[in-house]
Amino acid sequence: MTRTALKHVYSGKVRELYEVGHDRLLIVASDRVSVFDVVLPDEIPDKGRVLTGLSQFWFDKTSDIVKNHMISCDPTDFPETAGDVAGRAMLVRTTQPVRLECVVRGYMFGHAWTEYRERGTVNGIAVPAGLREAERLPEPLFTPTTKAEADHDEALTPDDARALVGADLYEQLRDLALRIYERGALHAASRGVILADTKFEFGQRDGEVFLIDECMTPDSSRYWPADKYQVGTSPPSLDKQYVRDWMDATGWNREPPAPHLSPDAIESTRASYIDAYETISGLGFDDWYGPE
Repeated sequence: MTRTALKHVYSGKVRELYEVGHDRLLIVASDRVSVFDVVLPDEIPDKGRVLTGLSQFWFDKTSDIVKNHMISCDPTDFPETAGDVAGRAMLVRTTQPVRLECVVRGYMFGHAWTEYRERGTVNGIAVPAGLREAERLPEPLFTPTTKAEADHDEALTPDDARALVGADLYEQLRDLALRIYERGALHAASRGVILADTKFEFGQRDGEVFLIDECMTPDSSRYWPADKYQVGTSPPSLDKQYVRDWMDATGWNREPPAPHLSPDAIESTRASYIDAYETISGLGFDDWYGPE
């Protein structure tokens, strides 16, 4: 856990949350990595810095679409008791999280591809026949899941999601998620990258909806280099798909405990995360608040 004198209030798969006053939190992104909802025993160096830096980049770039919880990533704005968290921490407003993982898919891949092959649907939504793995969908789909505290998130049909959060909030989140995805996909394309799918989280504060947690990072998204993309394959990626594939190749059953990653897998994943930051943001990673 991060060395800090702040009051620790929550541990997620990747992030640690600390209390800063009555309505603010300091979110510190660790170097932990999870796949298939299981935290692996090995960390990826610099991963937390990539997640924080890209989240700031996307929060700034989408703030005209929806408010977000970010106040600052500048360590001079943190309490003196925060400790050495520069580059990995974000000061945020507190919100009441909506218990829905807001997934948007632009391409047929992952869980969507599995369901499509079995039933011809994605989250219970009918899609055209004859699509291939990694093929672009006719239009992006909003495919939310449950937000499980333990075990695995479960895909929800539109009716199930409406029943969970209410029809009005569901439609607001759907529309916001699709708009943010479109903004992200257009920017990524300008950088030579395909944003295949991504996951958003939202919270509510004073009756308003806020984008929270992380935004279009390699942990919450699939990014494919456009020049290496090919329909009918599992394209090379700038995200943790490499880790998913590596773990599957070990024969692991996707239940804890997970096996250790090899040193080469750790270094390859670190390089992929840093490449994602620099390619998408257009910024040098070493300039992101410097090495710790």
